[in-house]
Amino acid sequence: MPRLHQFVTIISLIYMMVGSAFAQAEGDMTEESMNPLSTVISLPFENNTLFNIGPSESTANVLNFKPIFPVSMGNLNLINRVIVPIVYTEGQDSLVPDDDFDFGGGNPASFGFGSAAGLGDIAYQGFITPKKTGEIAWGLGGSLVLPTHTKDRFGSDKWSAGPAAVFFTTPGNWVIGMIVENIWSFAGDSDAGDVNVFSAQIAVNYKLKKGWYLTSSPLISANWESEKNNRWTVPLGGGVGRIFKLDKMAVAIDVGAYYNVEKPRFANDWYSQILVNFLLPK
Repeated sequence: MPRLHQFVTIISLIYMMVGSAFAQAEGDMTEESMNPLSTVISLPFENNTLFNIGPSESTANVLNFKPIFPVSMGNLNLINRVIVPIVYTEGQDSLVPDDDFDFGGGNPASFGFGSAAGLGDIAYQGFITPKKTGEIAWGLGGSLVLPTHTKDRFGSDKWSAGPAAVFFTTPGNWVIGMIVENIWSFAGDSDAGDVNVFSAQIAVNYKLKKGWYLTSSPLISANWESEKNNRWTVPLGGGVGRIFKLDKMAVAIDVGAYYNVEKPRFANDWYSQILVNFLLPK
């Protein structure tokens, strides 16, 4: 309950500050903030707080900085996406076996004794997409994960890569997108476990009036190296958000909560999410 009270207090303060600092919502930017193939440079900060992890039911926090940089190439666009995770974890009273724990949507890790903070594995996604599309926009590309973690518990000692695809459509007030990928390890420490991970980032949003919107963006993943009954992570949940205008820049803020209806043993039961996305003018 104290953590829930702190979470609610922080969200209330954010909305109070934003409401006084920002001007009227900019409706034209709502879709851009939700579009994975947007040609607008965006700087999202996504904070996830994970609850009830491991046998000690501890807490972890993952702040993902996820900048998106589009590049024009004639009739095509190259959409560059980077994910930089900053991680904090509470320690466990007892060690969690590597085979039984799945952290961050794929790579096996042990939280170990004592609290720790540091950098996770940085990921890059690149998508080639045509500038002119029909009702469904799409892009094809790949993903590369670098072993940049500063603590063993925060990632894998393998380099990993694989194909990726992205889809986006806007029927009526709905904004729907999905990024799908599968990565395999191809280099790195020979003693480290192999990486073979599938993930699907699904985003379903419904636009309301005055810049408000409803949102749900679960990250579904499967660690193919784990046993069948310890493989999938499937969260369900959602939240609410609003987009504001600050001079020539737009800012989208949304908050939500998700419960893992399917998860590996010792993974978190649920997590809260706060997303602040800065959209720079073209």
